[in-house]
Amino acid sequence: MNIKIESFLDATYLKPIELSGLSVKEDERNVFDLLNEAMTKKYKLVMIRPEYVEKAKSFLISNRSNVLVGTVIDFPKGSGGLETKLIEVEKAIENGADDLDFVIDYEGFKRGEIEKVQNEVKECNALCLKHHKTVKWIIETAALTDKEIIQLTVLIKNIVIRFFDEADYSKVFIKSSTGFFKTKNNLLNGANPHVITLMLENATPLFVKASGGIKTLEEALFYISKGVKRIGTSSAKEIVKSQEESIKSIY
Repeated sequence: MNIKIESFLDATYLKPIELSGLSVKEDERNVFDLLNEAMTKKYKLVMIRPEYVEKAKSFLISNRSNVLVGTVIDFPKGSGGLETKLIEVEKAIENGADDLDFVIDYEGFKRGEIEKVQNEVKECNALCLKHHKTVKWIIETAALTDKEIIQLTVLIKNIVIRFFDEADYSKVFIKSSTGFFKTKNNLLNGANPHVITLMLENATPLFVKASGGIKTLEEALFYISKGVKRIGTSSAKEIVKSQEESIKSIY
C-alpha cells in the first residue's frame, strides 16, 4: 500500500505523571520532544493530556506547523457525566485543541442508561462541531461484549445521523480504546482485528480510529487497509522509521 503512514498517526503521550515516576520537568520535556518529533516527521496529530494543550498549540503555531493538537475528555473512565465533559471541552477548545477524544460512559451503557449516554453524545458533539472540532468517541472495546461493541457503535452513529448534517459525518470518529483499561488475565485491551472489524462494519458513515497496543508498521497498515482513518499510537516514531527503512530498501 503506497501511503504516507505519518498522515494517519495520532502520536500519543497520555500517561499520567503519577504513573510515570517522572518529575514535572521531565514530563514536560517528553511532551516537547514529541512535538518536535511530530513536526519533523509530519504526523497528523499529537494526542496529549489537557494541561499541555495550550503550550503545545502555541509552540506549533510559532513554528508554523500544520500538526494538529488533540486531547482526551473525561479520561480514562468516561463516568464523570455530561457537565464534566462539557467543562473539559470548553477549556480544551479555549486552549486551542483541534480534536477531542471522549471516553463514552461505557459502564453506564452496560447498566442500561441508554438515554443518558445518547444525550452525552448529542450534546458533546453539538458543542465540538459548533466550534469546527473533530470528535472521537472511545468506546473501550475490552470492557464490552461483541454485541455491546456493535450496539454502542450504532448508538453513536444513529445520534450523528439523526441530529447532525451529512457534512459533519467525517468529523465524528468511533475509537477502540484508551489503552488504560485493565483486563483480567492480561488479555488484549486495545485494538485487534476482530473488534476493529465489528466497528468498521457498523460505524459507516462515521470513521473509525484504531488505538491501544498498535506498535508496528504492519499493524498500522493492516488497519488502514481495512478502512481505519486514524491510528492512535505511542510508537509513532518506530512506525514511521520502519516505513522509511522499507522505502530505502527498495531503492
